[in-house]
Amino acid sequence: MEQEAVRWNIKVSKETDLTLRTFLGSQGMKKGDLSKFIEEAVRWHVFHRTVQDIKARNADTDAGELEALIDDAVREVRVEASARGKAGET
Repeated sequence: MEQEAVRWNIKVSKETDLTLRTFLGSQGMKKGDLSKFIEEAVRWHVFHRTVQDIKARNADTDAGELEALIDDAVREVRVEASARGKAGET
């Protein structure tokens, strides 16, 4: 399933443009790959910032308590995934 694309108009410095296009060219990427590169970079940056925010939010949490919370969350996801798998088998 392909998602609908949204057009962005962005401005970057000439130096950034040249650096990125040189990098993409050195990787064998074409002009059309610029959008893919930007989307991947944005996703990675948002993910990284989210992880940093979570780490900061939990910095004062007891390690044992944090481990228990993680274990509970993993257990819930596994139960849900197992239930979805079984529902798909019928």
